[in-house]
Amino acid sequence: MSNTKLKRLRASGTLNSRPESVTDTLFANSSFFDPNDLLQVRYEMIRSHTKDTTLKETADRYGMSIPTCVRLKRDYREGGLQALIPRRRGPRGPRKITPEVVAFARAYLEQHGDTSIRKLAERVGEHFQISIHFSALYRALSKKNSGRDS
Repeated sequence: MSNTKLKRLRASGTLNSRPESVTDTLFANSSFFDPNDLLQVRYEMIRSHTKDTTLKETADRYGMSIPTCVRLKRDYREGGLQALIPRRRGPRGPRKITPEVVAFARAYLEQHGDTSIRKLAERVGEHFQISIHFSALYRALSKKNSGRDS
């Protein structure tokens, strides 16, 4: 497999983190079927299970758990091939840095002048009784569309 393809798979979020666990014969010594391509592995898992095997056998051959197979089959049934693309896990944005936190930080900077971002993060944390990282606050204050004039 070329480094270019691996880079593309990684960039798209479809690089299989466990290609060695895919043992289905389709993926053995094939120039087309690639165990590194998670989307292809997921699709072939669904196709294989609907065709000829039990869920446990299918899960084992494609290096997945039974619950993952069940979820992927449902996702595919409801959303097609696009539903098999891995979704980003975890929070979808900052949870602690609310508009009120940003407004407080801006007001503090206006009132106290030049303050280091680390010191500002401490003041915000004390005021709101939260723990925030200075870099997260810096990003929030740096956003062009956060109400700040350029």
